[in-house]
Amino acid sequence: MGEIFSGQPSFHLQWHTGYDNLFSIQIQVFIDLKHKKSRIAMKIAILGYGTIGSGVDKIISSQTNQTKTLTVTRLLTRPADVAVDPRATSDIAELLADPDLDAVVETMGGIEPAHTYIMQALNAGLHVVTANKAVVARYLREFSEAAAANQVHFYYEATTGGGIPWLKNLENAARVDDVSSVSGIFNGTSNYILDQMSKTGADFEDALAQAQALGYAEKDPTADVDGIDVANKLRISSAIAYNASPDFALPTIGIRHVTAADIKWADDHDLAIRLIGSSVRDHHRFTAVIAPTLVPKHSLEANCPDNFNLIRLVGDTIGELQFFGQGAGQLPTAHAIIQDLLDIDQNVPHLSRHFNRDLFNDAELMRGTWLWRDAEGWQTLENTTAGEISVRLARDSQASAYRLASEVSIDDDSF
Repeated sequence: MGEIFSGQPSFHLQWHTGYDNLFSIQIQVFIDLKHKKSRIAMKIAILGYGTIGSGVDKIISSQTNQTKTLTVTRLLTRPADVAVDPRATSDIAELLADPDLDAVVETMGGIEPAHTYIMQALNAGLHVVTANKAVVARYLREFSEAAAANQVHFYYEATTGGGIPWLKNLENAARVDDVSSVSGIFNGTSNYILDQMSKTGADFEDALAQAQALGYAEKDPTADVDGIDVANKLRISSAIAYNASPDFALPTIGIRHVTAADIKWADDHDLAIRLIGSSVRDHHRFTAVIAPTLVPKHSLEANCPDNFNLIRLVGDTIGELQFFGQGAGQLPTAHAIIQDLLDIDQNVPHLSRHFNRDLFNDAELMRGTWLWRDAEGWQTLENTTAGEISVRLARDSQASAYRLASEVSIDDDSF
């Protein structure tokens, strides 16, 4: 009677005759019997062929190293662009009906139709990789559940930290440790603006215009300068770190009202201003905040230049880990997407999370000292929460508030 034992990348056939002799034969094959497409080029559709989507296509088409196992066969574009490329269509139903497709890369951005298209792809039995932080921050749990139900993967490394890679290392830490905090510079555009204001003495509007001229900032910079982009990334990071829903109250203060005088005041006191997103967890309590933060001039945050990101985590046994690199840009972001595609192609699992841990959002965990500047000058606000600061800012649209990093202290003589 014969028995078949399957494995990767070979299978072993073994049987017994009527005698006591044992015959076996080892047959080498180049496919995994369970995932028979893993040794054939993965066929990929890109939804949205803008900066990031075209970057993914560019890297894959170069066919270097392991990208030789990937191929882009379909594109979802605007109707006017369909004639430009034979792979293109403007019909999502037609694209998803392609029986040869293995995976979809979503780089459209925004909430809809990205959310609908991702769900349709997952329910069609296709793996999905995305760089869309806004839709992931809102629908992470729904996407993860749909992927599990359809036995496919939903990966999103490129949403946060660009090409650092941040999320993969956060997942690795969380496999062993209870992560107690996540913090750092998550947005390259705001960091570039603050860095240029510090280096050149430029005011906010001039530094923003320069960022736009270099392509670091969008024509409408709201998401970057008002902290919305950081909020999406912090939600995703905190969800992975704490296995909790990304849908939580998050006080968010941007950099729109940072002035050249504020930057100079900080510089005169051996400080720098950076837009920092932070979340902390203590057993079943956690909280998060995004705010311009005063950090020591010698700190890594103060010396994070231009449009770079610097993000850190703290775990029980690993301690503090910090990750630095390009947080945005066509090729770094596309690189992160392709890393996810290769993980899928090579059956490399990511950390499984249900995002269902019941945590209490307790602002008291981050109650601390803030520096407040309004028409009457500067003052220190002790023992204050970010929510209380947000209420004050809503009443005075021209004021600025700066959170003090834990290692910074300000006395009244500073004013």
